[in-house]
Amino acid sequence: MKNSIKIDPFGFREYDARWLYPDDINLEGVTNLGKGLGTQIVNHTNRKNPRIIVGHDYRSYSEEIKTALKKGLMSTGCYVEDIGLSLSPMVYFAQFNLKSDAIAMVTASHNENGWTGVKMGIKKGLTHAPEEMKELKEITLNTKFVEGHGSEKKISNFQSIYKDDLINKNKINKKIKAVVACGNGTAGIFAPDILRGIGCEVIELDCNLDYTFPKYNPNPEDLEMLHAISKCVLENNADIGFGFDGDGDRVGVIDDKGNEIFSDKIGLLIARNLSNNHKNSKFVVDVKSTGLYLTDEILKNNSCETLYWKTGHSHIKRKVNQEKALAGFEKSGHFFFNQPLGYGYDDGINSAIQVCHLLNNNNKKMSEIIYELPNTYQSPTMAPFCKDSEKYQVVDDLIKQIEDLKKNNIQIDNQEIENVLTVNGIRFTFNDGSWGLIRASSNKPSLVIVTESPTSDKRKKKIFEFIDDLLQKTGKIGEYDQKI
Repeated sequence: MKNSIKIDPFGFREYDARWLYPDDINLEGVTNLGKGLGTQIVNHTNRKNPRIIVGHDYRSYSEEIKTALKKGLMSTGCYVEDIGLSLSPMVYFAQFNLKSDAIAMVTASHNENGWTGVKMGIKKGLTHAPEEMKELKEITLNTKFVEGHGSEKKISNFQSIYKDDLINKNKINKKIKAVVACGNGTAGIFAPDILRGIGCEVIELDCNLDYTFPKYNPNPEDLEMLHAISKCVLENNADIGFGFDGDGDRVGVIDDKGNEIFSDKIGLLIARNLSNNHKNSKFVVDVKSTGLYLTDEILKNNSCETLYWKTGHSHIKRKVNQEKALAGFEKSGHFFFNQPLGYGYDDGINSAIQVCHLLNNNNKKMSEIIYELPNTYQSPTMAPFCKDSEKYQVVDDLIKQIEDLKKNNIQIDNQEIENVLTVNGIRFTFNDGSWGLIRASSNKPSLVIVTESPTSDKRKKKIFEFIDDLLQKTGKIGEYDQKI
């Protein structure tokens, strides 16, 4: 029997689990994952029958994955409460609203069709970090399962409870015309209703659910999706455009002129807006984010501090929690609002709502508000292929090389490296505030490259050329997903 269980160890990522299904995991493997997670929850909560909320996204195979996962969870004694078709933030919200011991969301987020995965958490508002993932991997692969008698109940109509919670707290009085794009992912049955509910006039773009993703993956970092939103904003003379990812925990934003605004800049605008009423606050941003947080005059005047931390929704939300930060912003579009604004987890729709509040509080168009930020030249997030088994070693070697360049005062585009941050890969900054980042992707066999310069587009490109040259010399890099 044991031979029929398929579960690739590389599927256990830094802060969630993702596999190609059925190539790298089969249903028996998913059931074992459920047994592993159930065992972990029983051990952590010291309860014989802990309650776990389970939901799934709208992929053709997500429900069968969820059924196999629940079977494993129940065999360890877990009481499963199934809230049905969900967004990840709806499952996180359910843990607070229904006071459960843990959560598991079946989703591969914005990954291409064929991928599946699970986002899970025990402590409220937080999802698994590397330590919990390592522990889950060991329990699951070594089949160290507890046995118990669990149960299952379906919770109907939880979608309305989640929608109403966001609508009732966030009414706006300005009529904002918003394009709401969901790339045919699960957010399509949530985002339009909620934004209409708070008072927006909504223009829907690809909000009908279609698990084949006929146009493009629902990924607000994907330029194809952003261009489609941009076109729709201009055609409809809209005030703002929002693009949501497959499981609704991220958002991308387009201004009234059809310009794509990287999420770290949106985060900075929201941080500025919040800092006026919340002086002395802390904000946490990931290493892919703009350098402007450190030099921003409004944040300085309001005595706010910004910390740069590891990329990944789990890392940022834990850091926000640990530092008691007011909010956290990730360049990929994950935003986290702590008390009194939220429960600390990432919710793309709540993030879009915060942008609506920003517009509601300003007598200006989004393009005018953005124009007030100092200009920087930013690359998109670029991901060159690199094997899962090699990517961390490649990055470690590059860290050493770049640290040597700094030590020896070697110049890149006539600039010396002033500062090196290695909390997550390497982010190296020059005297003029330009910087480059190289890190290993947490959920795909690739590296992640970002560059930014407040000085010129040319310098942004020069930094990328310098990085690309180092990468090519390793001989371990394949095609890029996109390139400047």
